[in-house]
Amino acid sequence: MAETLLEVDDLSIGFAGAHGTHQAVRGISFTVGREKVGIVGESGSGKSLTGRSILKLTPKTAQVSAKRLSFDGIDLLAASERRMRQIRGNRISMILQDPKFSLNPLMRVGHQITEAYRLHHRVSRRAAQDKALAMLEAVKIRNPERVFQLLPHEVSGGMGQRIMIAMMLIPEPDLIIADEPTSALDVTVRRQVLTILDELVSRRGAGLIFISHDLNLVADFCDRVLVMYAGRIMEDLAARDLHNARHPYTRALLDSLPRLDRPVETLAVPARDPAWLTGPTLRSGAAA
Repeated sequence: MAETLLEVDDLSIGFAGAHGTHQAVRGISFTVGREKVGIVGESGSGKSLTGRSILKLTPKTAQVSAKRLSFDGIDLLAASERRMRQIRGNRISMILQDPKFSLNPLMRVGHQITEAYRLHHRVSRRAAQDKALAMLEAVKIRNPERVFQLLPHEVSGGMGQRIMIAMMLIPEPDLIIADEPTSALDVTVRRQVLTILDELVSRRGAGLIFISHDLNLVADFCDRVLVMYAGRIMEDLAARDLHNARHPYTRALLDSLPRLDRPVETLAVPARDPAWLTGPTLRSGAAA
C-alpha cells in the first residue's frame, strides 16, 4: 500500500438510551490506501455505521469520537458541514445497497447522473450529459441514450445498481464506500457489477471499502479484510488468507457457510465469547 488515504484511530460511536449509552462501534482502528478493503460481519456489527461515519452521515443522536479520523490529510472530525459537502461525492462516494431507495423516483436517471457531475465540476449541461452517457457505457449499459431518459422504476435491479455506480464514480472520487452493493442482485448480475466496479477502481487508482456479509465474495474480490463483531474489529488480514483466519469468531463465520465438499445436516451456529469484546485485534503476522 503505497499511499494511505484514510486513517481511523480509536473510532467509537454510541447512542444514548434509557439505561445508558449503547456503544455501536467500540474503539476501532484501521487504514485504507489505494486498495480494496472488505468489512465483513453479522448484521448489527457496526459495518455500515463505520462507513457512514467517514462521511459524517451518522444520525444526529450519534455520539462520535476518535483520536484520529482523517482523509488525505483532512481532519474529518473537525471539518465543517460546508467542507464535508465538498468532500462527499467529489472525493469520497458511497454506493448504497438498493437503488430503489437511493435514486430520485421523479427524475430521469440520466439527469441524476448529470447533476452529480455538475455539482462538483463547472461544465456546461451538454458536456455533463456527454460525460454521463460515457459513464453509462463504462458500466456496460447497452443503448445508454435510451437508458438516460428512463425513470428509476423503469429499470431492473441490476441496471439500477449500475446506474448508482455510474453516479457515484462520475466525479472520479479517491475513495469509494460500497455498502452491500450487490446483495439484491442475482449471481450473474452480481459478478458483472463487481467486474465493472473492479475495473473502474483499478483504472482510476481509487481506494474501496466494500461492506458485505458474503465472506467468499470478499475473499475473492478484496485485497484486505476487516472482520467486525459487536462494534469491534476482531481480525485484519489479507483477503487471500481469509479461509486460514485464526480468530475464533472468523473461524466460526467460515464454519457456518454451506460447502459442497463438506455437506452437513445442520450448519454450525457461531458461539459468542464475552472475551472478544476486550481481546486484541489479530493482524496478519501477529501472534494468536
